Amino acid sequence: MLTFEPIHPDFGALVTGIDLAGPIDDEAVAALHEAVDTYSLLHFPDQQMSDEAQLALTRSLGEPEPNHVVFGKTGKVEYFGTIGNVIDADAKRDESHPLTHNQKGNNLWHSDSSFRLVPSYVSILCAYEVPGEGGETLYASQRAAYARLSLERQAEINDLVVLHDYVFSRTKVAPVDPNHAASLPPIPQRLVRTNPGNGLKNYYAGSHARSIVGWHGIDSRRLIDELNEAATRPEDEYAHRWRPGDTVIYDNRCLLHRGAGYDADRWRRYMRQTRVQGAGPTLDE
Repeated sequence: MLTFEPIHPDFGALVTGIDLAGPIDDEAVAALHEAVDTYSLLHFPDQQMSDEAQLALTRSLGEPEPNHVVFGKTGKVEYFGTIGNVIDADAKRDESHPLTHNQKGNNLWHSDSSFRLVPSYVSILCAYEVPGEGGETLYASQRAAYARLSLERQAEINDLVVLHDYVFSRTKVAPVDPNHAASLPPIPQRLVRTNPGNGLKNYYAGSHARSIVGWHGIDSRRLIDELNEAATRPEDEYAHRWRPGDTVIYDNRCLLHRGAGYDADRWRRYMRQTRVQGAGPTLDE
C-alpha cells in the first residue's frame, strides 16, 4: 500500500509501499500521477533499480523524452542521461574535465526541458553512487511562489508568454555544441500554467527563461529575475541529500531545481535520469 509522508511545507513526499523495479499496475500508476499533482516531488528510498526498470517505469508514466544533448549532437534517440563523473568501476572525470565543467550548468535553477516545444512532465532520477560531501539537489516550488504573489501581481502575469532558450542559459557556464544549439531555437511558453488535475496555478520561469514576449528587455529581465528570486528563497528550498538506492520523481511543470555541486577530484557520482514528455505545447494548455 502506498504511503506518503510530507517532507516540506510546500511540496514533496517520502513514498513507501511500492517496488518501482517490479511490475506496476494501472491502479498504482494512477496513484503516482495523482501524487505528482499533489506533492510535485516523490522520494522513494531503497529501490533496487536498473536501466531496464527505470525505462519501464518511465514508459508507465507516459512517453519517454529523448535526451536532447545526444539528439542535438548526433540525431540519435536515447532516453537516458548520466549525472555525475563516473566512467567505469575504476575511473572518473575530475574537475578539469570538459564534461564536468559542462554539467555545472545544472547548478543553475531550472526546469528540465522548458526550452522544448513540448516540455517535460516529470524527471526520474536514480542514484547509484553519491559523493560523501556535497552533491545535493535543491528544489523550489513555483506553485507556492505564485500563491505568495498579490492578486494584482498574479493578474499582471497570468496571460504573459516567455521565451525559453537553452543556449542563452547554458552559455553562461560553458560553450554549447553548434549542432546542439541549432536543434534548440528559443521556444515560447506560457508564463503561468495550470495543473490539469487540481487546477492549481504556478509560474514557469527558471534560468532558461530569457525574455517576456512584447516587453522591453530591461523590464522583461527585471520581472523574470524577480520571479526566480521569489521562488528560490533559501527558506523555501528543499535540499535532497542523495543516498544510493534513492529514486526521485519530480514535476518539471511547477518545480525548479539545481545541483549544489561537489568536488569531482575527490568523489565519484553516478546517477541516471529519464524524463517523461508533457501533454503538449504550453501555449495549447
